[in-house]
Amino acid sequence: MSPITVEKTAEDSASKSLHVTVPVDRVREAEARALKYYAKRARLPGFRPGKAPDTVVRKRFGDAIRQTVLEEVIRESWETAKTNESLKPITDPAIRNLKFEEGSPIEFELHVEVRPELKLDRIGGFRLERRVPPVPDAAVEEQLARIQEQKGAWIPLEGVKPSPGNMVRVEVAPIENGVAGATQPHDLVLGQNQAIPELEERIMSLLPGEITEAEVRYPDDHPDESRRGQTRRVHLALHEVKRQELPPLDDALARESGDFESLDALRTAIRQDLEREAAREADADVRQNLLAQIVEANRVEAPHSLVHRLLHGYAEMYKVPQEQLATFEQQFHQIAENQVKRELVLDAVVETHGLRATEADLDERINSMAAARGAPAGQVYASLQKANRLQELERVLTEEKVFDFLLKQSTIEEVKS
Repeated sequence: MSPITVEKTAEDSASKSLHVTVPVDRVREAEARALKYYAKRARLPGFRPGKAPDTVVRKRFGDAIRQTVLEEVIRESWETAKTNESLKPITDPAIRNLKFEEGSPIEFELHVEVRPELKLDRIGGFRLERRVPPVPDAAVEEQLARIQEQKGAWIPLEGVKPSPGNMVRVEVAPIENGVAGATQPHDLVLGQNQAIPELEERIMSLLPGEITEAEVRYPDDHPDESRRGQTRRVHLALHEVKRQELPPLDDALARESGDFESLDALRTAIRQDLEREAAREADADVRQNLLAQIVEANRVEAPHSLVHRLLHGYAEMYKVPQEQLATFEQQFHQIAENQVKRELVLDAVVETHGLRATEADLDERINSMAAARGAPAGQVYASLQKANRLQELERVLTEEKVFDFLLKQSTIEEVKS
């Protein structure tokens, strides 16, 4: 039987395009197998199972036979291409420019993304600064104020117009051709950018129970580009106004907020949380700086195909409309390029030095998580599996091993802010 031929037509470090030709005799063999398959299973009026003439089977199952042939030859071609070209694909191939005509070879293009072969000549010997800023008293007091607000009670007000900081219940409906649309109550706190400024101004001009119509203009920086600068007429009803009464900052509030004996104990816990967060951010900055130096030292390039793929993923995640896609890709291109370089470096270190997280690493982390939650390890594992987060956890553990390995080969200097 004649061999399937695979000819490389284009490539970069992360993708390859291959022209595939499946000779006629292989196509006929695949058609004969498909015909036999459908003939044995066909239930056709006037014929016993498996006894219908080939011409009848072809007429009845022509499209299905053609599809079966295509699937078979594409599968065989893909296996041939992977072997002949020593491919390490990271996705399934895309099929393009398919030609399938009676009595002719089947031809098509295979486009596949592959894992780039990245050699890192230098991964250590860098100098890094770790800077952990002190936690100011104002940051602790800000967190206390948030807790105070969360515990605050909202007290109804009668006969007064609302002001910034008040909570209001309003109904807002667009007016089209003199007719108000459907209304729905909304609760919002004035002065917190929960509504456009002109609408808040109109609300603050009303007393509870009052209804009005007004024109409001959307600001030029409104998140919805289609509404920027536009003026709309709306139906507006103010139903209720409330002010917030904050509890005193005292030991009682601390006890209500958790297992704290006093306000000082709560302040200490808040400061410790903020210090831990500052330390995590400092560690993240060190990692980012290290990767940037490795990328620069090794002149790592981000293949266009991988950058484009990542941008496409971003666009889908953020549900970017087609007409805004070009602007979006331009804005996020550098971010995507940096992310691709980061992943390439990490993957190269993982493969070269065998640092991938093991089942034992995964079990150890899950056991730690279970102990912290006071839950059985099997329950935590099942929860992660149900949420499809096991792969994410494995990636986190792998990155931890990689950075632990890399940071030991460079100098980290603690810098006081």
